[in-house]
Amino acid sequence: MSLTLSGSMTALITPFRDDAVDAQALQALCDWQIAEGTDALVAVGSTGESATLSHEEHKQVIQLCVEAARGRVPVIAGAYSNATSEAIELTLYAQSVGADAVLQVVPYYNKPTQEGIYRHMRAIHDASDIPILLYNVPGRTVTDMTAETVGRLAALPRVIGIKDASNDLTRPAKTRLLAGEDFVQLSGEDATVIPFLGNGGHGSISVTANVAPRLLAELHDLWRASEVRRARQINDRLMPLHAALFAETSPAPVKYAASLLGLCSADCRLPMVPLAPETAARVKSAMQHAGLIN
Repeated sequence: MSLTLSGSMTALITPFRDDAVDAQALQALCDWQIAEGTDALVAVGSTGESATLSHEEHKQVIQLCVEAARGRVPVIAGAYSNATSEAIELTLYAQSVGADAVLQVVPYYNKPTQEGIYRHMRAIHDASDIPILLYNVPGRTVTDMTAETVGRLAALPRVIGIKDASNDLTRPAKTRLLAGEDFVQLSGEDATVIPFLGNGGHGSISVTANVAPRLLAELHDLWRASEVRRARQINDRLMPLHAALFAETSPAPVKYAASLLGLCSADCRLPMVPLAPETAARVKSAMQHAGLIN
């Protein structure tokens, strides 16, 4: 495929106002991300609260992000479901409005076998014409997509890579052996991005980049330039923030962090709840440590 993905990509939050999608804040966030050096926008993933959006809102967010990007950076649309037919519907919609790729998670709750995962992904592939990024996040889906299954799927012409949030730092090497050097591997865990890159990863899809896009873009630029020590210095600066943004269930902490920057409200939808005061204080302290606020 002609699409090339690498570097710092942001798993975008979905701003809300009065319990509705805040279109203005979302598109302003996309503009700011691009200006700050983000390499791609990822809409309606876990951080985008896809689990609490209606199908119409899900589609609205994809369209808003595509419109805001205006071709300046790729837009990767979360288009997944634990029902294969729904994932196909969302994928075809993302394709129709001009998304550059879709993100497809391991089906959650129904706990498919590895063969079930393979057939689910292959059905989406065969029903569409858009590049597909696999998404492995066993902490949320329960089922882990093995490197062997990834290797099988990599043989399909439009399965171009994976967002791996397994927290298994041996996974990039295993996947490379089975899927090949050109198969795009993106970290889905901010705290492990440096060792993930060191083991052959190509970039990251980041929660922290919602509030620190320039620093994470610089980290990846430095890594590509073999300035490893300087990349680590940025990573060290951000480590307390990486941890704080998962001190309670994401995306509540990162939405609070975004509100400190005036990007949007901190509002989430139930069953997400506002941060406990001690968690809010931790997030604010980590933002200060990173130099993002005074």
